[in-house]
This record gives sequence, structure tokens and C-alpha cells, in this order.
Amino acid sequence: QVQLVESGGGLVQTGGSLRLSCAASGSGFSINAMGWYRQAPGKQRELVAGISGGGSTNYADSVKGRFTISRDNAKVTVYLQMNSLKPEDTAVYYCKVEVQRAGVFRNYWGQGTQVTVSS
Repeated sequence: QVQLVESGGGLVQTGGSLRLSCAASGSGFSINAMGWYRQAPGKQRELVAGISGGGSTNYADSVKGRFTISRDNAKVTVYLQMNSLKPEDTAVYYCKVEVQRAGVFRNYWGQGTQVTVSS
């Protein structure tokens, strides 16, 4: 079993910064791609940023230049540095990791962390 623990959400003013973390725990697996998604009230969950096992990154157009995704493979953790936050960034943020175990790939989701940006 793989467990994901997210942290770092909170309330911040427009223009502020937050750093989200998502740590994976368990044994007998390897992590491939990792990513962050968000879901605002009444909207579908959307990809914010992703990072491959090789370190390639991709971002939603709405966050390019403001958010940075990174990973620490030794700590099995993915981060999302969010700068210049806007009210429209308000959402519950979820991490997702692609786990490989015994040749089988499976996605796991974090529990979600609330990010609220006040105007």
C-alpha cells in the first residue's frame, strides 16, 4: 500500500506564495510521474503541473511562470512552489503519483489540501 500525505496549504493574500508538499510512503514500489491537480467549487479537477520520472515538467497555461513543480526522489516527495497567487488559484490541491509495483502501474491520490487566495 502507498500512502500520500500532503501539506502546505492555507490562506494567503493576492500576490503571496505557498509551497505544497506531497510525501509518499510504503515499500516495494517505484514512483514514475508525479503531479498536482486542483479542483475549485463547481469545477472539474484540472492538471496544474506534472513532472516525469526523468524530471521533465509541464504546466497549465494559467500557472506558467508562477508555479514550479519539483521532486526529491530520495525523500519520495513532490513539491509545488506557488508564487504570485491570484484569487482564481483558490481550490483544493491534490497530488497524484504513478506507482510501479511488480510490473503493474497504478495512480494514487493525496487527500487534498485547501489553498485560499484572498483579494
